[in-house]
Amino acid sequence: MAKNLVIVESPSKATTIKRFLGSNYEVVASNGHVRDLPKSQLGIDVEHDYEPRYITIRGKGELLAKLRREVKKADKIYLATDPDREGEAISWHLVTALKLDPKKTKRITFNEITKNAVKQSIKNAREIDINLVDAQQARRVLDRLVGYQISPVLWAKVKRGLSAGRVQSVALRIIADREEEINAFIPKEYWTLSADFEIPGEKKKLTADFYGTKNERISIESEEQVKEIVKKVEKSSFEISDVKEGERTRKSPLPFTTSTLQQEAAKTLNFSTQKTMRIAQSLYEGLKIKGHGTVGLITYLRTDSTRVSEEAKAMAKEYIEQNYGKEYLAKKEKAEKGNGKIQDAHEAIRPTYVELSPATVKDELSRDQFRLYQLIWKRFIASRMASAVFSTTTVKIDSKEYRFTASASKVSFAGYLTVYQTDEDKIDKKVLSKKLEKGLEVKAADFEKKQHFTQPLPHFTEASLVKTLEELGIGRPSTYAPTISTIINRRYVAKEKKNLYITELGEVVNSIMKKSFASIVDVNFTAYMEGLLDRVEDGSVKWKTVVENFYPDLNEAVEAAHKELEEITIEDEVTDVICEECGRNMVVKYGPHGKFLACPGFPECRNTKPYLEKIGVPCPKCGKDIVGRKTKKGRRYFGCIGYPDCDFMSWQKPSKEKCPKCGGPMVEKGNRLVCMDEKCGFVKKMEKKPE
Repeated sequence: MAKNLVIVESPSKATTIKRFLGSNYEVVASNGHVRDLPKSQLGIDVEHDYEPRYITIRGKGELLAKLRREVKKADKIYLATDPDREGEAISWHLVTALKLDPKKTKRITFNEITKNAVKQSIKNAREIDINLVDAQQARRVLDRLVGYQISPVLWAKVKRGLSAGRVQSVALRIIADREEEINAFIPKEYWTLSADFEIPGEKKKLTADFYGTKNERISIESEEQVKEIVKKVEKSSFEISDVKEGERTRKSPLPFTTSTLQQEAAKTLNFSTQKTMRIAQSLYEGLKIKGHGTVGLITYLRTDSTRVSEEAKAMAKEYIEQNYGKEYLAKKEKAEKGNGKIQDAHEAIRPTYVELSPATVKDELSRDQFRLYQLIWKRFIASRMASAVFSTTTVKIDSKEYRFTASASKVSFAGYLTVYQTDEDKIDKKVLSKKLEKGLEVKAADFEKKQHFTQPLPHFTEASLVKTLEELGIGRPSTYAPTISTIINRRYVAKEKKNLYITELGEVVNSIMKKSFASIVDVNFTAYMEGLLDRVEDGSVKWKTVVENFYPDLNEAVEAAHKELEEITIEDEVTDVICEECGRNMVVKYGPHGKFLACPGFPECRNTKPYLEKIGVPCPKCGKDIVGRKTKKGRRYFGCIGYPDCDFMSWQKPSKEKCPKCGGPMVEKGNRLVCMDEKCGFVKKMEKKPE
């Protein structure tokens, strides 16, 4: 019998696929890419049509020798790498590295690792899609040109082996811009007012919120304003002017894409994007499930489509009917918002076998695998279920001059909420009295006034950064996790709890990129480049055309930056801090984590200390110097040099000026000075410092 060889990327994927194919098939793994651009040099001939020079990845020689032995024994070779650009490129490289005969080599793809999908893919075997390969080559070459051309500029400027990247630098800028917005934000005061109303014949009072007049909503901006309103209404008579009952529906969610899975796993499971993708990969490639053998539990994890196959729809329909009832089935198909970027060859991320509910596989999975699988399974089932329906009641309570309103809702049909709920799906369980009717006179018993301040935009989390990158068209499903991991690992960004903060090092790198490589960190330009890569994929643009239009401008910017930087010599700043080990004056050095103090006698003396930069402002608590400090993860703040005896700290830079209104300390926010006491609220523009 003819011998068939199937080559996949990972050993676990090979184990799963081997189960579905008979003894006539051998399944082996390439362990990812086998060829790449060399690490020690650019690897792209910019003088001769941007031809890339690929070499065998170090350590892959023995593996390739083993694969060649298997190839010699095979009559047919099937390349079954992942169904995306990267997978297509791996297959293309395998053809060259193993010198495969095109006549007996075919490419197969499947969105899920199931028996039907794998066998069907062999029936539909095809040639390698060179457009997909070229799209991946274009991305790889562009990223290499940016990284290998700009990084030396950063080394010259910051004196360390830093890195720039076509997508990572834009992500860094997005975080930096948000940080600037937050630091420049001036809070505005506002108040809310609520009242408890006594309902005739009811012990429980009805709490309603101030709305305004009968004709318009009024915002309360000061304590004087709220006091004036209370003064007018506390002696007024009130009556219910309207009781309106209605119905509201909440549509079931779409199944997960890579982006929405990463966002929801971050919010509900506190997973990093990298952890989410690692666990999802294991669920996709296959795990041993009692009674089923090795099974791929979810479909392919890198996708921006919410499309679901007809087979999967039928499985979900049957499951929902049997376990919940026909009334819980979605009434009609949900439309997906088109964005022109969707790779519709893929499906949404969903369970491969709906009948394998989380409860049935729990004992076979690790805790994190179970939690992620449960999230994916529930989201998919919910996406095929009916909308939730709520009964709503809204009450308007009027005095002669002002209006208060109260509202409540209750679930009349749970629909998809039976299976899946997010934080946004939390239901207000407030219930209004049935005795409320139009014309009923009620009495205001108590008034509650609350002071609030507007809040700045929140710091980015991994989830919200992924959402923003997707909305702006920067990167694709396969790039979100590595992009975020890179800027965190490089210490350009610090992750504290869930929030991402730019570090001092990140600020320096971002400043250089904005000044010398404005187009590289321009959001619109980066999104435009992603669009060009999509056009390479569909065959309408040649990949080398994209590169040859991009490189000259990059090269010109790099040369200009080198010329400017040649005039700048960054000398070590000598301080008045004496090295206690050898008596020399210590100097300021710049390392991967930012500034630090070091003895100039290195290597004889290796003494180092944290660098505490005095800002010339006395501590408002104890009078000692305030210095710039950093958290363990690199986020900058200002604190008293007397810590831990004095615990003063501020995220914004304190000012020498005292607040003229309350006498308290003030901080710099953008181009303004703001009192640290929000209740005081004093703000003034800073005088421009002389050049």
